[in-house]
Amino acid sequence: MTTFRELGVLPEICDALERKGITEPFAIQEMTLSVALMGTDLIGQARTGTGKTLAFGIPIIQRAVAPHDPDYVDLPEGKPQALVVAPTRELALQVSNDLELAGADRGIRVLTVYGGVGYDGQLEALERGVDVVVGTPGRLIDLANRRALDLSHVKSLVLDEADEMLDLGFLPDVERILSLTPETRQTMLFSATMPSAIVSLARTHMRHPMNIRAESSYENATVPATAQFIYQAHDLDKPEIIGRVLQADDAEKVIVFTRTKRQAQRVADDLVDRGFAASPLHGDMAQVAREKALTKFREDKIRVLVATDVAARGIDVRGVSHVINYTCPEDDKTYVHRIGRTGRAGATGTAITFVDWADVTRWKMINKTLDLPFDEPQETYSTSPHLYHDLGIPEGTKGRLKPESPREPRADRGDRGGRGGERGGRGGRGGERGGDRGERPARSRTRTRTRAGEPVDGAAASTAAPATGGAETPVASGDGEAGAPRRRRRRRGGSGRGGSGAAGAGAGEASATAAD
Repeated sequence: MTTFRELGVLPEICDALERKGITEPFAIQEMTLSVALMGTDLIGQARTGTGKTLAFGIPIIQRAVAPHDPDYVDLPEGKPQALVVAPTRELALQVSNDLELAGADRGIRVLTVYGGVGYDGQLEALERGVDVVVGTPGRLIDLANRRALDLSHVKSLVLDEADEMLDLGFLPDVERILSLTPETRQTMLFSATMPSAIVSLARTHMRHPMNIRAESSYENATVPATAQFIYQAHDLDKPEIIGRVLQADDAEKVIVFTRTKRQAQRVADDLVDRGFAASPLHGDMAQVAREKALTKFREDKIRVLVATDVAARGIDVRGVSHVINYTCPEDDKTYVHRIGRTGRAGATGTAITFVDWADVTRWKMINKTLDLPFDEPQETYSTSPHLYHDLGIPEGTKGRLKPESPREPRADRGDRGGRGGERGGRGGRGGERGGDRGERPARSRTRTRTRAGEPVDGAAASTAAPATGGAETPVASGDGEAGAPRRRRRRRGGSGRGGSGAAGAGAGEASATAAD
């Protein structure tokens, strides 16, 4: 088996890679390094997840002049020697991590620039000086327009995932960036697919590039070690199916891809409610939150990442066992890049795609383009026996780890009565004070003398009188203000219709007795 050392890679770089257990190159790396290390322009085409980053990263690090090299003093101070253009923030960060790994022993300074964060840190780093810049097109142009980024000394330029930049509308920005670099630079273009616009870009800006393809055709661009399952599923049943898939025997880290940002948030919230450690990843999140979610996913602090297609290219995480397409991908390229998040670096993986009834025609076009054997998606529900058999889900598994939280108890009649009493007091402050009196302990209003001063015969009879006579007497509101709502009358049985209503009736009863 060929090693990096046998391909002419510097011992410093080999030592840094070996510390991370990287000793043998993948196919695209082995085919690329011998050409790229000589400074030749090249076009690399390989399916996603096969190690394209190191295929161009090692030549960049090796051809850059390190601070300890004698020739370093002849370079313009702090000006970038290499530039990598990536379509998304996540991919830019991943490329930077790999470059820092390979260049750790050479002291190569790598800077990542992208939008969504402040300029201050990036401007300060550029002022101190960097050797390699990795960035997204928009921020690179912004920094160049500010005259903070000088690309006139770039010796190596890489366009990573060029087809994705085309899809996102970055091609004019890429043309602008290329115009800021020297014509004598080495240009390396890497892409999983080669649309005509990318081919035209290569012919215009590259000098006799060598084409390197790690597989025979794009139709075989899907990862062969990935088992693919296509299910026709109902939208309301999808969260339950995912909950059961997450408990399959071989389920480890799982990425769920959705079509919209709102859908990503909703699915992630639903999975958390079901007891799974999940997090969304979409464009409405702050950059700090997106980086935090990816870090937790890499460190196994969360098992499920629910992401939109924008993040599809930048997620390079080891140990992803399943990729679930919550909705049918828009086209064959999106499908290839989505399922390429699993089965990476020689590992095996599982890709599951849900196809709605309205998306059957779209899926058939994807299936035909990629020459897949899934022309008729199988109608599938969370209770379908073939779902358990296909994915190794234990019998009896439900889509929820924790029991459903009990519903909040409904307010009892006394609570409703209390709210009714509050509504009754909206006529004015007097109603509020009347309610306060209703909450105080009842005072004895037994009358021993009449208003004329004569003693009352039968104190017991006088005491009992309000219970019968007051039952039919309408009750006035607290201060007797005009327009106050009428209070409910007490029933002949002496029972109130609600907690606060009873208190109000009691206060009215005392008033009626006092008026006698």
